[in-house]
Amino acid sequence: MDVRVERTRRALQEALFALAREHPLEEVTVADIVTRAGVNRSSFYQHYSDKETLLADALDAAAEFAGADLPEMAEPLAGPPQALFDYLVHLDENAEVYRRVLGPHGSAIVMARLRGRLESIVQEGIARTSTPAFEGLPLDVVGAGIAGSALGVIEAWLARDPRPPVTTAADWLWRVLLGPGGPWQAPTGR
Repeated sequence: MDVRVERTRRALQEALFALAREHPLEEVTVADIVTRAGVNRSSFYQHYSDKETLLADALDAAAEFAGADLPEMAEPLAGPPQALFDYLVHLDENAEVYRRVLGPHGSAIVMARLRGRLESIVQEGIARTSTPAFEGLPLDVVGAGIAGSALGVIEAWLARDPRPPVTTAADWLWRVLLGPGGPWQAPTGR
């Protein structure tokens, strides 16, 4: 990608991300974004059709910058991977933005992007580990179910006041993702 294009896109992403920390998304205008980014309005529309797509890109870039990309895993892990902690730290540090984006008046575009990203990660992970747990289920169905559960846990955690620490959120998320019968479950005595 052209360096100027990348620089403009990054400036727009950073501007909207900063504005989304300060104001509800519906109050942020394209004029606010381009003023903060130091570019003109036509530059905005050369790169983005709307502010929600820009916000989805901005959140992806911020998560990537935070080191929150999930690693490739060849085998199931005994506990949450470090990248999950990194991602949750990123969410925690930007909780207001994510509460606004994932909440009842949030962004359908951003939610769809997050869901799609999680579904892809899940599908790739299941395909690599060849776990028998989902045998007979279509991979897209499993990905959608697990991504939906993960987003539900994240939304519930971010909505709590006071918000529990990241370690608690990681434990909740990991336990929900592994489901009943995980390694933490106490023996039933049978």
